[in-house]
Amino acid sequence: MLTERQALIVWLHSLKPAKSLRKYGNVHYVSKKMKYAVLYCNHVEAPGLAEKLAAFSFVKKIDFSEKPFLKVDYENSRPDKAKEYDYKIGV
Repeated sequence: MLTERQALIVWLHSLKPAKSLRKYGNVHYVSKKMKYAVLYCNHVEAPGLAEKLAAFSFVKKIDFSEKPFLKVDYENSRPDKAKEYDYKIGV
């Protein structure tokens, strides 16, 4: 059974306490230049976790990723004939 995941973008004042975010979810990426961290957690726990993280003094703001809500099935996409041929012969 797969659990639905949600990414939280946590904007930070400083990067020193970014390591402590690991106990709240999977830290996927930390940007040193722009001072943010991408944290993955369960979809149902995301709003409660965002409130808990926003209470920390080192957190500027928290954004939710829109990826789970995007439509990825395209209606008018045509498959590439060259790729279909490659897949059939096993390249």
